[in-house]
Amino acid sequence: MHSSSLTPRRALASLTVGFFTLVLALAAAPGAWAASGDQVAQRIANHFSQVRTMDGNFVQIGPNGEQSGGKFYIERPGKIRFDYDKSSPLKVLSNGSTVAIGNTRLKSWQTYPLSQTPLKLLLGRKIDLSGDMVKSVDVAPDLITVKLGDPSVFGDKTITMMFDPDSYDLKQWTITDEQGNDTTVMIYDTRNGVNLSSSLFQLPDAASSRGRSMRQ
Repeated sequence: MHSSSLTPRRALASLTVGFFTLVLALAAAPGAWAASGDQVAQRIANHFSQVRTMDGNFVQIGPNGEQSGGKFYIERPGKIRFDYDKSSPLKVLSNGSTVAIGNTRLKSWQTYPLSQTPLKLLLGRKIDLSGDMVKSVDVAPDLITVKLGDPSVFGDKTITMMFDPDSYDLKQWTITDEQGNDTTVMIYDTRNGVNLSSSLFQLPDAASSRGRSMRQ
């Protein structure tokens, strides 16, 4: 499979200013942001952890500026599906334990344990930002940016999540690989709390067989 087919593994806008008053309050109190950044990050994480199902549309921008889009589905913990439009042969699935990346033109699949991909941070039952998980938090009038990393699992890979400061809704994320290549996914027209069929997250037979053989 061409290396560009792995971009979903490396790496998800217009936002409101509802968090502006808190930004001003933190800026007015010297040292307050340093003490409160992790708390704000965890508050956002707790909000997103309550979202068990979600669907919507996405646009993905790869390291070289290549762009594709399509539909996504999330059922936490652990399940995600990206259906790319016809311009891309990609298909990305996670059934809760295995991430499968397919190329429909080549009819090939690559599989990885979910626990060893950056998607683990996004799809966990609860997003825990304790310890050294939070690398940085940046609060602007129209955007909250939280950079996360887990060296014990991902090495130098990081995931940067961007949130609406009013609703704390996730708007996009960027996965940065060891070489510093960024893959960004922006999401829109999202719906939370939707009923999703379990069949959406079933791996094809070819991917399931490959995943079993890799674990043996």
